[in-house]
Amino acid sequence: MTEYTPKERLARALTGQAVDRMPAVSVTQTGTVEQMEACGAFWPEANDDAEKMAALAEAGHTVVGFEAVRVPFDITAEAEFFGCEIKAGTQEQQPSVVGHVVKTVEDISKLEGYSLDHGRIGVVCDAIKILAAKYGDKLPIMGSMIGPFSLAQHINGDDWFMAIFTDEAFGLALMEFTTGFNIAYAKKMVENGADTMVIIDPTASAQLIGAEFYQKFVVPYHKRICDAMRELNVTTVLHICGDTTQGLALMESSGVDGISVDQNVDVATAVSKVDKAVIVGNLDPVNMLWNRTPEDIREESQKVLDAGIGLLAPGCGIVSKTPTENLQAMVKMAKNHKY
Repeated sequence: MTEYTPKERLARALTGQAVDRMPAVSVTQTGTVEQMEACGAFWPEANDDAEKMAALAEAGHTVVGFEAVRVPFDITAEAEFFGCEIKAGTQEQQPSVVGHVVKTVEDISKLEGYSLDHGRIGVVCDAIKILAAKYGDKLPIMGSMIGPFSLAQHINGDDWFMAIFTDEAFGLALMEFTTGFNIAYAKKMVENGADTMVIIDPTASAQLIGAEFYQKFVVPYHKRICDAMRELNVTTVLHICGDTTQGLALMESSGVDGISVDQNVDVATAVSKVDKAVIVGNLDPVNMLWNRTPEDIREESQKVLDAGIGLLAPGCGIVSKTPTENLQAMVKMAKNHKY
């Protein structure tokens, strides 16, 4: 069989084409303290500086062995861009959203007219340009962004979950706004060199809001993003936290190429729930990748591979204190696996 470059291999794997072996990637955040020490680019500065962000993303490849480079490392840049208050991160912990800016439809209109060249959104795009210039001909360049439902929740706060039940017009208006932003941002990342788009939408769970509301407030908006990316020949992966088993068919209906599942999902069941989407995951980032041994990780990886996983990867974002040797054990298992 033809031996593919990592870029070709991931694109083919995500679109159901034959490959020589499994790609070794993480579709969720890749930064760790050991990588920071190896490359000299540390959080929180690596969240705000394009050169440092690119350097830490590159360490995922040069230090760990991932066959892709991916930015950013957190999911707060979009909310910060629109003026939400952010609790600063540290070397070991990511920033978080603690203040919100939208309560009414009128508030949404005040956020229009933005420029994607500003703030950390601009930093992420610049980091992608740096990575693409160095690796774009051989490695996948993954851009990642928070999805429209979770961005709406960041912008509106915890009231968001009540809003979609009690004020449909407001809920749909905010989803229109966040999705429009997501599409524009994704296109900007692609323009700068991204060839794979990861949508991290942690609270957009059918288990959390129910299938009816997921169908109304999530599926059409994810579909618009996927359609926009497909027009640009960019593959998409969707990650939603928690036990998404019962919502997998709905997730697939948006047209995503891959679905990243966390450790709460049974892989064999997940594979049986979808028609074409590639199931990605689902090693526990805390109880396995961080806190166990390489041998444990090899054993667990084999179980996940035997269950039919499409891409072996962490089940959620990698914990910053995860040992490099543990991640390398997962990477080696992926590289040694032939479909």
